[in-house]
Amino acid sequence: MNSKRLLTKKQIVEVFERFKAANSNPQSELVAPNPFCLLVSVVLSAQTTDKAVNKATEPLYKIANTPKQIYQLGEEKLITYIKSIGLYRNKAKNVIELSRILWQDYDSMIPNTREELMKLPGVGRKTANVVLNVVFGQHTMPVDTHLLRICPKIGLAEGSTPEEVEKSLVSRIPDEYMEHAHHWLILHGRYVCTAKIQKCDQCIINDICKARN
Repeated sequence: MNSKRLLTKKQIVEVFERFKAANSNPQSELVAPNPFCLLVSVVLSAQTTDKAVNKATEPLYKIANTPKQIYQLGEEKLITYIKSIGLYRNKAKNVIELSRILWQDYDSMIPNTREELMKLPGVGRKTANVVLNVVFGQHTMPVDTHLLRICPKIGLAEGSTPEEVEKSLVSRIPDEYMEHAHHWLILHGRYVCTAKIQKCDQCIINDICKARN
């Protein structure tokens, strides 16, 4: 990306100050009663909306919300809860196996490193980064389709792959905003700067955005 298409440090601070003023404590839209369930929900959310995952997991987590309980449900029983979401068979297989590993090898605790998380079935870099950020407060940057689409356009990052955009964002966003940065950006991409319609008239950073200026 041409450096002229990147926001300055001062502009980046202004972007996140506006996001902060509008929503000081953004939260994941996935509903989960504990860190393990959040991990499961993030795994289930691949190529599926958070709303669809929440609808499927609400009754599930009422009867099983620990690695042992999910594992003991078994794959076929788990499918009865999650069959409304995409790729449910493969996801069920991964969730059962990661539950077994966490129960038997980690005393039902969630590991707090990207390397260990990514060894779990169904857990890629983005999922690991979500868990590290939301559960452990680490300053990671999960890059999903929303961030991959909007961040280069806004001028916050350069790159064309999730890892390139992640690296750029981590290097350019001031540390004080990293706890909530990915939530602010995902919400912006989900509700304002959407793939189908860019609601620039409702955008609180439209005077800074490189797509507009």
